[in-house]
This record gives sequence, C-alpha cells and structure tokens, in this order.
Amino acid sequence: MHMNAVTITQPTPAPGAGRPVRLTVGFDEGRLPHIVSVTRSAAPDAAPAAAASTSPSATPAAVLPDVDPQFPQTLDAGLSVSESPTILPTQAEGWTGTPALQVSRGGVEVFPRLTVTGSSHTAGSLSFDAADDTAGVAIAATVAIGAEGLIRIDTALTNTAATPLVVSRFTPVVPLPPQVGEIETCTGHHLRERALQRQPLTDGLFEKNSRMGRPDFDSATLLSAGMPGFGFEHGLVLSAHVAFSGNSTVFAERTPYTHGVIGGGELPYAGEIELAPGGTYHAPRLLVAVGDGLNEVSARFHAYLRSFHPELADPGRPRPVTLNTWEAMYFGQSEEKVIALADAAAAVGIERFVIDDGWFTGRRDDTKGLGDWQVDKDVWPDGLTRVADHVHGLGMEFGLWFEPEMISPDSDVAREHPDWMLAPNASRLPVEARSQQVIDLTNPAAARYVEGCIDALVGEYRIDYIKWDHNRFLTEPLSPASGRPAVHGQTEAFYAIVDRLRAKHPGLEIESCSSGGGRIDAGVLTRCSRVWASDCTDPVERADIQRGTSLIVPPEMIGEHISESPNHATRRTTTLTTRAATAFFGHLGIEWNIMKLDDDGLARLKRWIDLYKERRTAIPQGDLVHVDSTDPAVRVDGLIAPDRSRAVFRFAAVASSREYPYGLTRFPGLDESAVYRVRPVGGVALYEGELSPNCRTALDWWSDEGIAVDGATLAQWGIRLPQLAPEHCLLVGLERL
Repeated sequence: MHMNAVTITQPTPAPGAGRPVRLTVGFDEGRLPHIVSVTRSAAPDAAPAAAASTSPSATPAAVLPDVDPQFPQTLDAGLSVSESPTILPTQAEGWTGTPALQVSRGGVEVFPRLTVTGSSHTAGSLSFDAADDTAGVAIAATVAIGAEGLIRIDTALTNTAATPLVVSRFTPVVPLPPQVGEIETCTGHHLRERALQRQPLTDGLFEKNSRMGRPDFDSATLLSAGMPGFGFEHGLVLSAHVAFSGNSTVFAERTPYTHGVIGGGELPYAGEIELAPGGTYHAPRLLVAVGDGLNEVSARFHAYLRSFHPELADPGRPRPVTLNTWEAMYFGQSEEKVIALADAAAAVGIERFVIDDGWFTGRRDDTKGLGDWQVDKDVWPDGLTRVADHVHGLGMEFGLWFEPEMISPDSDVAREHPDWMLAPNASRLPVEARSQQVIDLTNPAAARYVEGCIDALVGEYRIDYIKWDHNRFLTEPLSPASGRPAVHGQTEAFYAIVDRLRAKHPGLEIESCSSGGGRIDAGVLTRCSRVWASDCTDPVERADIQRGTSLIVPPEMIGEHISESPNHATRRTTTLTTRAATAFFGHLGIEWNIMKLDDDGLARLKRWIDLYKERRTAIPQGDLVHVDSTDPAVRVDGLIAPDRSRAVFRFAAVASSREYPYGLTRFPGLDESAVYRVRPVGGVALYEGELSPNCRTALDWWSDEGIAVDGATLAQWGIRLPQLAPEHCLLVGLERL
C-alpha cells in the first residue's frame, strides 16, 4: 500500500526526562493516519527547524519508503482489507476490535468512514482533519511530542449534520511493538491507593474504567504495556494516561491480527454528550510515554506536570512545611485550641497552617452543613479573622479546607435549593455517602453560589492555600437543571471554578484531595499543585502508596505527612524516624496534635523538619528513582539532583526479609564516573532505634563520616546497609566529591 510518512521529534529535551523521542506517522491511501513507530534516540538530537506543510507528502527525506512496510497481507476468511489500526480505528477500515469512535442519531448507530481532508506538521507536531459528509461527522486531531517526551494526542469531533449527534466513545490509540507481552496498572481502595498489579497481555480487551465521577482509588493511574519482566529500571514500556478527572477508560487491546494497542478517553453515560448541529466535543488529552523502565516513563510525566507550575521551582518560595489540623482535633475545633496549635507549629518550623473540616456553619460532625460555606459564629464569634491574622503574624501561610462539590441534605442551602442536588429523578436521591450528596455545578446558579462563597473567604482572610476535598462517588448523577447525566459538565465546571479562583488570587495554591487519593490525574494536576496521596499516613502502607502515586506525580506535589503513632488508620506503631524518612521526598507536612509532645519530642520533630529544609534547598526538584529489588520485603527509592551532584536514598524494610542479612543495595541514577561520599542523613544517632536487635557487630562504614565509593560500584553493584528491624527505615545521603 502506498504511504506518505511524517516524522516528528521531541523538541529540546527537558533535563532528566529520558532519551529523546521520535514518532513516525504514516498516511496510507483512503485511511486515517497510523503510527508507524515510536522510537528513542541514543542521545539528544539537535532540534530540527520547524517547517510547516499543508500535505503529508512534505515528509523529511529518507524517513521511510513510499510503500507501507508494515501493512499486512490479506488472508482467507476475513475482510478484504487487512487489520492495521489507525489512530482512531473503526470497522470502516477493517478493525475488528473496539471501535474508537461510536456515535448515534436518534438511538441508531452511525458508522462513519472518515477521509483525511487536510494536514500540516511542524518539527514536533502533526495535525490532520478528516470527515464523512454522509455521516455528518468531522474530526480534528493533533499528535505532538512535548519537551518532556510525552506523546500528546488531542482530538475533537464536530457534528456537521442537521440533527443531534450522541457521542458514546472517542478514544484514540497508539499501537504496541511486537516485544510487548505484559501490562501493569494500579488498583486499590481507601487507605490503599495505587497498588501495582500485573498480568500478561493476551488477546482481548483489558480496560480500567472509572465510573464514579472521579478517577477514584482503584484508578489505573498508568496503563503500562512492556516487555515481559519490565521494571522501574529496565525494559521497554509504553504507558497511557487520560488527563481527565471525570469518568474515563484506559485500555489495552490485542486481536489475533495485531500486536495490540493502548488508548483511552472519556466514558460518558448514554446521552451525556449530545452535539447539536455544528457542535464540537473536545476529548480529554491522551498522554503516552515510552521509556526503558517505569522510572524513565515517570520522569516524562513529572516534567510535564512541573511545566504547568513553574512557581514550584522558585528558590525564593520553597515548598512550605505544612501542618493540617484534621488528625490533631477532627471536629473539635475552637479558636483557642487552633491558636495554641499554631503557636506550637511555628515553634518547630511549620510554614503553612491549615484548618481542616469543621469551621463552617453547623459542622460539628460529618452529617450536616456541607454547602453552608459561612464561618460558624458559635465556634468563631469574630469569624476567622483572629486566627488568620495570628497565623500570618507567626510568619506562616494560612490554609482552609473546603468540599465545594458536595452538599449535606441537612444544610440551609439544601433546604433552600433542593433542586441543586444531582439525583436520578425528582422522587429520590442517590445512595448517601458520608451523609452527603453532590451539588449540581452544571446549574449556573449553584456554581455561582459555590464560587462566590470561596472567593469571598479567600479575599477576606487572605487565604494562601485551599485543601479542596471530594468525599463521595458520583452515582446516578443526573442534573435536575438539564435532565441529563452531568459528570462531564460537573468536571468542566470544577475546572472552571479552580481556574478562575487561581486567576483572581495569584499565588493561591489548591490541593486535590478526594477521600485521600481519589482524584489524581493530569487534568486536575495542571491546575492543582499538590495532591493528598491517601488518608492513610502509616509509613509502611505509604511506601507503596507513594510509589504508585509517583508514577505520574512529581514528589514535591505529593503531600507526605508525619502523623501520630499508633497510626489513626491502621493502629500500627512506628518510630518518628521511619515516619519522617517516609515523608522526606515529598511535600512535607504534619498531621498530628504536636501539643501532646514533651520538649524532647518537639526537639526531635524539629530536627527532622530542619533536615527536610536542608534537603529541599539542596534538591528542590529531583529525579525520583525506584530501585528494582528481588527482595519483596524491601523498598529502595532515591531522589537525585538533576546535575547528579548529590542524592538521598531511602531504604525501607516493610516486612521481614527472606535475606539475613539484607543483600547489597544499589543506587542507580548516579554519575558513574564520579566518587561519592556516602553517609547517614542526619547522623547515625537518628537511626539507633531502627536497627535490628539481632545485630552482633557494627557495620564498619556506618558512621557520621561515612565512606567514599565510586559511582559505578554504587549504581551497578551496591554496598551493604545496616540491618533494620522490620517496618523500619533509614536515609542515606550521597554527595559527589
């Protein structure tokens, strides 16, 4: 089959984002474009000069022959056109898998056969238009590679006919290479988010669907397809992510006739996305990364998300150590208690103080009050002015908790506007969760009310930070205002409110919290610069929760808090060192009534906060690596300065090991031509309570001075670390000599 080819390349690569990516797209006669290959260069390429064209025939010289070298032969007992999936494969091209485009009119399926009507490309992107005038459908698509090496696929669908068009599925795909044989995603639940799971890639459809109005605890996070046995450090892998905070699907599908595809998109309810004549639907961005192991894939997502938040790289505004009041006092707030806690917080070096749930009208427990976003005068007779001014006067930022998308049936606003709640019909509400329902932000009046309340409070109290929570599933989510399912519109309304608040209040930071880690995706994270990874702050559980979260989220955007022991969620007892070391790479916070601590306890906590501040100065935005280990009881993770001058590695014993003593520990990602000083972060005294009681001798090099070791040995072979007791942790610092 005749083919014109276009190759696009990664622009000037972002530091630390992996090997430069090159993508070749083929235009075959009568078909939509298809991806021929996704490859990585051995070294960064010089960025080619951008050259626009109006036709795919303007292909860079000698990229591919003018005959498609991959198009298969036609064999017996099938269609006369062999199966070779395009970016949006459908039955009209001979695709036997799940159609990427499913639309209908008047309840009847429409089967478009799209023909390319125009295209253009630059050095780093390709755009094309296609249409089927008979079906009344037109699409526009752009495939681009960002500076971080992520493939960004943006698609839009327009109804060109005179009758409404319902969109059921619009999910672009990327083909998989032949060596791919396994897929990995995340699963989980409240208090155990983003646990990795793996299985073979077999014929058929594997999909992870989010139907609860948010990605939710068991979100795929990434759907990764790679060579059998791929890990964090090795093995070709392609990973897909849908940048959307509503209902979505991400999938891998292989037919007997192909190596398979990965893709994703929105997952609308019937009739949710209906296009009037001339109407256009913009699908969520599909992000696809390629790497040698998941560390390289994650580095691309980290660079992508950091690009939306340049303020996080500002050395004049380091990530502030936060204290959140939730586990310190729950709903038992009072002005005097909060001020006393703020004083204690400032004394140990806290830089941001956040009042959690319980400050607004009638909110003495979780059964009432959501939606009444006015300060409760019974608790705060003078409003929050005294507390906010006191916090600011101590040199700390002031933050406040909201749950703007929710409403308590037992609230003034619900009694006044019962039609503001999403409901399947006028006779009943959805099953309650936490005694709350969902306020209909697709109703303009409800959205204006919610935004107005937040805007007024941010202005009045000079709020620096919002902890934006979202504590229930969106089930049976019909809007009384439109009579249609509302997840898509609800998500877009949420985005719009956040965007306007940030624009009106420069410097305002917003965290995405959702019963912990229920809303973590690249749609919300282009707006919110922090996520709450989980309501579980137990460091043993957090070791894997934070690993899964970091698949796409940079460490400085992950809220990692030191909490009380025994832990409030698991009742597990752990040392302060283990809790602090587990929170050391992320955005550090305290979730604890530190007024319970004696002077020695406060001094030890302050010591860890000071060490964290030293680390964030030395490595404000590091390259995060996870080490592949054959020991399932061990987690080794590292944060490395982009120039490889220094690093911090964490060794966590999450269970009793089968190795006795532990095997050697490697430190990948270092400058292998250099020599490093290796020593315990903060000195050996911090770790005396971490060591196994079964140690009969000391480890010779384990001292405040440490030892000098060459980078190649550290990265490829490793050194011996002290024997820890199970469920304990230590930090090792490395500095290039």
